[in-house]
Amino acid sequence: MNKKPLLNSAEARRLAKEHGTPLYVYRKNIIQKAFRLLHGSIPFPRTKVFYACKANAHAGILKVLKQEGACIEAVSIGEVRAALSAGFPASRISYTCSNISLEELLAVMKTGVRVHLDSLNQIAWWGEAKPNSKISIRVNRGFGAGENPHIVTGGKESKFGIYYTDLPEAIRIASRYRLKIVGLQQHIGSNIFDPHTYLKGVRLMLSTATRFPELEFVDFGGGFGIPYRPEQKPLDVRRLGNETAAIFSEFCRNRGKTLELAIEPGRYLVAEAGALLAQVVDIKKTPGHTFVGINTGFNHLIRPAFYGSYHHVFNLSNPKGRNELVNIVGNICESSDFFVKRRALPKARLRDLLLFADAGAYGYAMSSDYNLREKPKEILI
Repeated sequence: MNKKPLLNSAEARRLAKEHGTPLYVYRKNIIQKAFRLLHGSIPFPRTKVFYACKANAHAGILKVLKQEGACIEAVSIGEVRAALSAGFPASRISYTCSNISLEELLAVMKTGVRVHLDSLNQIAWWGEAKPNSKISIRVNRGFGAGENPHIVTGGKESKFGIYYTDLPEAIRIASRYRLKIVGLQQHIGSNIFDPHTYLKGVRLMLSTATRFPELEFVDFGGGFGIPYRPEQKPLDVRRLGNETAAIFSEFCRNRGKTLELAIEPGRYLVAEAGALLAQVVDIKKTPGHTFVGINTGFNHLIRPAFYGSYHHVFNLSNPKGRNELVNIVGNICESSDFFVKRRALPKARLRDLLLFADAGAYGYAMSSDYNLREKPKEILI
């Protein structure tokens, strides 16, 4: 897939002059377009879209998605509070987290948001604190998928959810405290491109759902991919949405009740709407490599170093320059601080502005002040 830069050269120069670099830039209209396409692709009357805000919790982005009618999926008490501060009512927030303390669970309980309980212990804690109430549980159906092992969230190797063979015990614990299991949630993994993979997870989840007579909703999680690499094609969200709705509609007909269908996109809504703008500050040559040094590092965009992830790079200052084979590296005192290894890019010069595409998800959200370097600014345009 051919990428186009989020900014043109003039915009980049203006923003760099006004805000400095490195700089995260997000475009509001791209977020809106992604949300409307995904939400409009699911022809089921009771569909809720919970944005997985761990991808990017920028206040401006939360405000845009609130206006579009999105809900929020949070994975920490901090994200719950950020969503409430952004104006989301508790009824439009869900919370799912693995390996939390009793104290955090009780704090989240007090907010009134929807909670997906992730373990047998969490069910017991909830029951002791709030017997005779409704609960939702996260289920691991023994199936996971994702572009990288680090982002697979289901299956035997995953820490997430209550493994499906433990569901009889989960039901017994819930019964002990007179808890009604009204919701099921799952997440199989991230950056999924094949609708068949996601739909397999949907079918597995619904085969489990038949064991829960009091269900009010089923949350199938997120994981919808975006094409980072040139050879990747966009996810066919219309096909995925139509088939998910058809499968769920049949389940509801057989049940004699229309349940709520929930999904949890994160990356899909914001990744392509964001970019990291940086400046070339040094160039070094060794017998085997040309190193292009920039004024940011893996403390600001860790995905290439952590996941081996690909980001398209645009030289906005010299877009028609002769291609040369380069490594783009950062200013952090670590050998793993790289963005690109041996890629042909337009010749870089000192002070050129480089733009790293598709950085709206898990860019700033995973950043740090490692080496005591300040985090970049973020702007929404």
